[in-house]
Amino acid sequence: MPISCACKRRWLASSLTMLSCVSFSSDVLALPIFKQEESNLPPDSENKILPFQYVLCAATSPAIKLHDETLTYLNQGQSYEIRMLDNRKMGELPEITGKMVKSIIRVVFHDRRLQYTEHQQLEGWRWNRPGDRILDLDIPMSVGMVDPRANPTQLNTVEFLWDPSKRTSVFIQVHCISTEFTMRKHGGEKGVPFRIQIDTFKENDGEEYTEHQHSASCQVKVFKPKGADRKQKTDREKMEKRAPQEKEKYQPSYETTILTECSPWPEVTYVNNSPSPGFNSTHNSFPVNLLPAATPQDAQQWLHRNRFSPFCRLFTNFSGADLLKLTREDVIQICGPADGIRLFNALKGRVVRPRLTVYVCQESQQAREQQQKHENGDTASMYHAIYLEDLTAVELTEKIAQLFNISPRQISQIFKQGPTGIHVLVSDEMIQNFQDEVCFVLDTMKAETNDGYHIILK
Repeated sequence: MPISCACKRRWLASSLTMLSCVSFSSDVLALPIFKQEESNLPPDSENKILPFQYVLCAATSPAIKLHDETLTYLNQGQSYEIRMLDNRKMGELPEITGKMVKSIIRVVFHDRRLQYTEHQQLEGWRWNRPGDRILDLDIPMSVGMVDPRANPTQLNTVEFLWDPSKRTSVFIQVHCISTEFTMRKHGGEKGVPFRIQIDTFKENDGEEYTEHQHSASCQVKVFKPKGADRKQKTDREKMEKRAPQEKEKYQPSYETTILTECSPWPEVTYVNNSPSPGFNSTHNSFPVNLLPAATPQDAQQWLHRNRFSPFCRLFTNFSGADLLKLTREDVIQICGPADGIRLFNALKGRVVRPRLTVYVCQESQQAREQQQKHENGDTASMYHAIYLEDLTAVELTEKIAQLFNISPRQISQIFKQGPTGIHVLVSDEMIQNFQDEVCFVLDTMKAETNDGYHIILK
């Protein structure tokens, strides 16, 4: 018999006593569901096959309490091995046997407050470290990795193919340090933690790597060269000074770090980004807004992808209609003020008008349509809309590349045709002064210094 929404509300209210004993720390990433939380998940989650395991060859800190997540210290720019292990039993997932899978490695923020401003944080880092990347692959040291890629517009992401049946070890280098994203207060700084997350996909029938297989992540802090070794030594010395009873409250230090299973990174992170050359698109199409017709399974996926994973078990049997009927007060009472307001806003979200709309048309296309206009009578040229939020040259480059299905790195520079036909380099400030709904005809010109092209806005 279906459970009414009113009954579900009463059940949620009675669950609040239980919730008061559960701490959803604001510092913990909302996205991953760690293994210790899975006992409360539906049976399907408990019994699912975990086909892969990833091991980071770096020691965990000894100063972490028993029930807390491990923390691993890394040195900036140092190469660290990640072992990609096939965890399948005999006969499991035969469709993967003899085939490549694709893995995407990311360095992302652990703190929720930084997740909300991730784009601005990364753009600020790009501005201060021009030409540098947050995450790199050490290709010469890696084994079993095929066709590695690093998208120039995604500084914190790398991807590659690998064969689970063969030995595969990839070496990564993290070039940002934890204190680069902290506010300076009273002359001291406390570095923020990052997460290293790996998402693995298999091919679908269309030979695209879109079918998610497994995700796992771990918490790290990154120090200046040799800083991680000093911090590990300091933690070890502090633990040695503690009384035996106190030591029992802490985890031992392990020589390697096993990445813990988590939910896949939300597709919104790489939706609307051009795929790296040589790869097909890595995302499926999911609605941004939750629809009333969504099944409980669809609602669970929506919660995962919008970073409400810690609350999924509370809404296990809720359909889209059930969630949408909850009032603002209901959601705040269930999830707390911060997450409750965020969830309510997401449930009632509306499409926000972009800061700037630009209409573009290819010059060759316009010429053909003008010719057709003269031959067949009136017809309008076909323009495409580009919506900009950040009002930067980088964003415009990415959007033009998406529109014409090319890589952003194939666009060397963008110019605007000025008086007397001069070419003026498009800057962030110029874009910020564009009129809304301005129209341009795009022309291309071969760049002299590389294999890319210049885009001319006429």
